[in-house]
Amino acid sequence: MGKRTKSIAFYLLIILVFGSLMYFIAKEGENHQVEQAVSSLRNSPRNLQEGFALFVQLLEENIKSSMGILLLQIITILLTCRLFGWLFQKIGQPTVIGEIVAGIILGPSVLGHLLPSVSTFLFPVESLGNITMLSQFGLILFMFAIGMELNLGEVRSKLKETIVISHTSTIVPFFCGMLTAYFVYDKYADKGTPFLSFALFVGIAMSITAFPVLARIIQEKGLTKTHLGTISLASAANGDITAWCLLAVVIAIAQAGTMLSAIYNILFSILYITFMFMAVRPFLRMIGHVYHNKEVIDKGLVAFIFLLLVSSSYLTEILGLHALFGAFIAGVVMPDNVKFRKIMTEKVEDVSLALFLPLFFVSTGLRTEIGLLNTPELWWMCLIFIIVAIIGKFGGAMFAARVVGESWRDSLYIGALMNTRGLMELVVLTIGYEMGILTPSVFVILVLMTLITTFMTTPLISLIKLCYRTHDKRMEQKRQTTTEGIFKVLLSFGRAGNGQIMLDVAYQMFSQGKNKLDLTALHLTVGSDVNPLHTDNFEEVSFGPILYGAKKLGIHIQTRYEVSNNAGLDICDIVNNEGFDFLLVGSGISMSDMPDDIAANRYRESFYNRFFKRFKAPESWFYPGALLKDKTKMFIEQSHCPVGVFVNRNFVKATNIIVIIGTIEDLFLLNYVRTLTRSTHGLTNILNLSNPSVPGGEMIENEIARFADTTRQASLLRERDLTPQLFYGYNFMLISYKTWNDVSERRKEALQKMPSTLILSK
Repeated sequence: MGKRTKSIAFYLLIILVFGSLMYFIAKEGENHQVEQAVSSLRNSPRNLQEGFALFVQLLEENIKSSMGILLLQIITILLTCRLFGWLFQKIGQPTVIGEIVAGIILGPSVLGHLLPSVSTFLFPVESLGNITMLSQFGLILFMFAIGMELNLGEVRSKLKETIVISHTSTIVPFFCGMLTAYFVYDKYADKGTPFLSFALFVGIAMSITAFPVLARIIQEKGLTKTHLGTISLASAANGDITAWCLLAVVIAIAQAGTMLSAIYNILFSILYITFMFMAVRPFLRMIGHVYHNKEVIDKGLVAFIFLLLVSSSYLTEILGLHALFGAFIAGVVMPDNVKFRKIMTEKVEDVSLALFLPLFFVSTGLRTEIGLLNTPELWWMCLIFIIVAIIGKFGGAMFAARVVGESWRDSLYIGALMNTRGLMELVVLTIGYEMGILTPSVFVILVLMTLITTFMTTPLISLIKLCYRTHDKRMEQKRQTTTEGIFKVLLSFGRAGNGQIMLDVAYQMFSQGKNKLDLTALHLTVGSDVNPLHTDNFEEVSFGPILYGAKKLGIHIQTRYEVSNNAGLDICDIVNNEGFDFLLVGSGISMSDMPDDIAANRYRESFYNRFFKRFKAPESWFYPGALLKDKTKMFIEQSHCPVGVFVNRNFVKATNIIVIIGTIEDLFLLNYVRTLTRSTHGLTNILNLSNPSVPGGEMIENEIARFADTTRQASLLRERDLTPQLFYGYNFMLISYKTWNDVSERRKEALQKMPSTLILSK
């Protein structure tokens, strides 16, 4: 008996023996049932119809249970936040704005007003405590991540340059907020709220800057490594530390009632901060030096870090400073080792951003009832708050930047960036609302102020850029006059390994041209919500192979890393605005011959044929931007220079080249061949697909013959058709975009055997 047969026999024996024993136990156990259990069995369903009725009844009960309602709320919140985040991202806004709007949509302002029964079912009053508790825990994790994003070393190094900007952009709006509070206190504040508490909270609400949103806007605009970007980020970081310390004092005063009563809270808070920085931080610095990669960071260390986080939050909560301040300080004192911080943010940030923060947005939205602003006077008051907030923050930061020597242009940019409030503002407002300091109407006004000041950041930056565009054009013209005799190539790649291969292609194609070759390698990470802490690592990994390849070739190459929401459009903008002479891009996975990519393409094609083709849906719905033809078309139509789309088939060197000529317009390919063969000393065969009897056919023959005569390494093939066997022995192909479209439709089978290919536009 074989091993497999013995296993099956043993398995069946176990099932039979123990199944029989369990049946015997069940029958014997029924004899011990009490009368109540017997009567419940009599009431059980006697047929399928009664069983279905009981199933429906239990289903309704489970849907209305606390857990069922909570899970349905989370599903609804996540879907709505992702949808609105995506929509706002499409119009060039940070996703956080869309998520805040989603929270308001699900609140009483929209859903509660339009569909009150749905709102009551989805967000019953008794269930709101669960959402609030989860969102508060999510905020603790988020503030911990924000603290880790702040690089104290960077803040210290830029302290002299940024202290005037950061503190002016905090003090001026704080003063403006307190002044506004003075005029509205009698009418709009709760009668039981002391003026000092109300004024301090309005002041802190006006002065906060959303460091995470600002960091992502700077990253998305490609300003991270510029003077403007570093100054803005350092100023925002410095200002955030100041603002959160001020908030801790404000909360202490608000809870104690007066400044005198809050002395002990503030004193113990100072002792707590001193302990965290003088005792905990040096200990963590030592940990950071030892544990700096994923291999050595075990669950015990992660558990210790989370214990420290929760303990810090607990201490600040009982000291009257709010748990979020403790989470923020716990993040700030984490080891300076960037690798350690990256690992910890990876563990915390994804869960807090993707799951818990949407709950916070909806929790805020459920408190934001725009219908409370039911008089023209309240709307005028809302407008006044918005204007005061903009004047205080934008104006204070702009003039401070000008005073310290920044240009008017950079000063305007800094003012616009520092005016971003976003999520951090909502955190402050929520604390003030929960403490009863901000009335519902004032809370709504300040939420709207938050939305508008954050929403206006991107358009304001675009407006400033537009105003200075004429100056930029003059500078660009001046730059272009100084770069005559230089051939500028932008090489854009996705996967790190492809970068080195495309560098070889660019070098072989252009290094022997008339002009000096100037290469810029571009890599984009798609998605503006990428954590700035991680981008340095992405950049290092992505450019490693191409820099190694450049060193081997003995050439200088510039690298450029950016975060983008629309990679294709951003590549075209860079090419057009910065005067590049050629754009070289990869074809993506649609033409890849790697096994994983082939499997992915095969699956996508079968999925489309099975579910979408019958409805005659465009393939672009299921292949958004991935088809080679679509991508090439976009680059060619929107770029102001020639474009080359490279299809990799294990490319090493173009020593045996085939050139496909389809029309008279394709003769421009011969110029590329001349430069290529000069570099590689390769042999070139030209395939003429045109009909000699049609107009221009004879001219094509003559031009190819003349080229072959002047270039010893080139010859004309006798064949006039594209077959799979034709590609045998070649390792590189040149073809025009127009001819590629033609042969990819009519000769798809032949192209499956093609070598590495460069598809060129004229």
